[in-house]
Amino acid sequence: MQFLVRMDVHLPHDMPQEVADDLRAREKARAHEIQRSGKWPELWRVVGRYANVSRFEVDSGDELHELLSSLPLFPYMDVEVTALTRHPSKLDP
Repeated sequence: MQFLVRMDVHLPHDMPQEVADDLRAREKARAHEIQRSGKWPELWRVVGRYANVSRFEVDSGDELHELLSSLPLFPYMDVEVTALTRHPSKLDP
């Protein structure tokens, strides 16, 4: 299954900088692990926001939830998920 996922991050304004920096470093490491697994083939930054749009290829919605909730920044995210399927009018390259 393929999913389009938008993640908007909202860190608390009073979060100490060293805590935020540690979360970001752990987030980057975990994101790299998931990308290397092939489950997160596309990752795009949303210009002007602390947000991204990604495409995930996973076996189920449950697997997607497990991956997303394993991200250190997950508690500070608003996540929007859209299930994708091939469009019948799509031309093959």
